[in-house]
Amino acid sequence: MFRTRLMSGIVLVAIALAVLISGGPVLAVTLLLISEIGLFELYRALKLTDEKVFGSSLTLAGYLGTAVYYGIVFCGFWAYTMGGVLAVLIAMMTVYVFTYPRYRTEEVAEAFFGVVYVAVMLSFIYELRCMEQGKYLVWLIFLGSWGCDTCAYCVGKLFGKHKMTPRLSPKKSVEGAVGGVVGAALLGAIYGFAISGAMGSREHIFPFVLICAAASLISMIGDLAASAIKRNHDIKDYGKLIPGHGGILDRFDSVIFIAPVIYYLAQVLV
Repeated sequence: MFRTRLMSGIVLVAIALAVLISGGPVLAVTLLLISEIGLFELYRALKLTDEKVFGSSLTLAGYLGTAVYYGIVFCGFWAYTMGGVLAVLIAMMTVYVFTYPRYRTEEVAEAFFGVVYVAVMLSFIYELRCMEQGKYLVWLIFLGSWGCDTCAYCVGKLFGKHKMTPRLSPKKSVEGAVGGVVGAALLGAIYGFAISGAMGSREHIFPFVLICAAASLISMIGDLAASAIKRNHDIKDYGKLIPGHGGILDRFDSVIFIAPVIYYLAQVLV
């Protein structure tokens, strides 16, 4: 199991390197595909769809709305992204009205939540990559997420004694959480030093430390939020797409939360 997980992790890192370095259409299309798959996994977990049926008219509105939203983002019309989100809600309410009483209000709310939770939040990876110096800043997302996960796991295994959320995630410890934050901050500092030449100064190093530390805290919330949804719906993993890791949402749960956080922190601090 560990070997499978390790190999899958190496492949994921290689793909992330290629996609993030490329940026542009490659990154946009990749994020769209990840968002659509993640949305399907979430809809299946919420029992809005199943293994055999890709989507009902309600979930289809979610998939199409996600594609339209990414079209708005990719074309650079970022001032209209809120309009795109509202258009998705209107489309879902239209389906709700004209198919009444097929869907319940909760189902419409869950379908809309999925688009915001998965597609909209992940799109900030692309927006961060498009910023000035974005080709350097975008890596902070993965240092704050995957770096925090790795450091928290190692410290938790060695020193973990006090459970952080015993009912939700019994294996996570307070010691591991502290290790994750400190480890992410150190990774931010190391990364900052490493790209000092490319950035033209060292003024960004301390902001990188702050951003990675803050992002690591948010990433834990993202991880636990995804676990809470799974527990609420009695599933172990969102899918089996990534061997040893589960589904897209199992691997990108913390990335989803910290992408918008890092985008706005970078706007303010860097």
